[in-house]
Amino acid sequence: MLVTGFPADAFGTNCYVVATGVGEQCLIVDPGIGVLDRLDATLAEHRLHPAAVLLTHGHLDHTFSVAPVCGARGITAYVHPADREMLADPSKGLSADLTSLFGGRLEYTEPDDVAELTDGGVLSIAGLEITVDHAPGHTGGSVLFRLPGAGSSWEAEQICLSGDVLFAGSIGRTDLPGGSTPTMMTSLRDKILPLADDTVVLPGHGPATTIGRERASNPYLRELTAAPGRFL
Repeated sequence: MLVTGFPADAFGTNCYVVATGVGEQCLIVDPGIGVLDRLDATLAEHRLHPAAVLLTHGHLDHTFSVAPVCGARGITAYVHPADREMLADPSKGLSADLTSLFGGRLEYTEPDDVAELTDGGVLSIAGLEITVDHAPGHTGGSVLFRLPGAGSSWEAEQICLSGDVLFAGSIGRTDLPGGSTPTMMTSLRDKILPLADDTVVLPGHGPATTIGRERASNPYLRELTAAPGRFL
């Protein structure tokens, strides 16, 4: 299996490309700001043919290039319905300072073909089986994408594309519109902590990690482990 990625021009948002192998169809995850040239180069390098775009959530830094990526290839963008409105109006997910920064300065359009994700649903696309876990807290529609890791460079049992739910050593912020700290902690307890320690985590920002490493060192997961009933 082929899993590769690179950071976008803004906010260091990771854009990932996932395929069963070189020369196959692929999935593009979170095409953010200024990724088009590097994405085209990555696709050409591995002779990949995009089949769909998956969005971990609706924030602009993860979705900005979704319309041109999908439109150029006639493919579908997948997003959770709770974040669907941000594809049409990204300002709904921005703080006042970010709205002031970006307001009217970035051209943005919604993809022509959008499909909605469901909690526990399985997407069978490009020869891959992707399990969707709804994990709100950073946004109302944040999700995890899980897939088997056998044959990847990590040779892990499972890979989790965590978006802005879980980072190496931290979690996504909860102070933006649609965010909630108690909801985030519930998602971490119910969706993250049950995953196997050897699960490789590919986050929306920063380096890869594992569930075992985060369980042992991430202060938010350690808090949940120390007081498992606090967020019931």
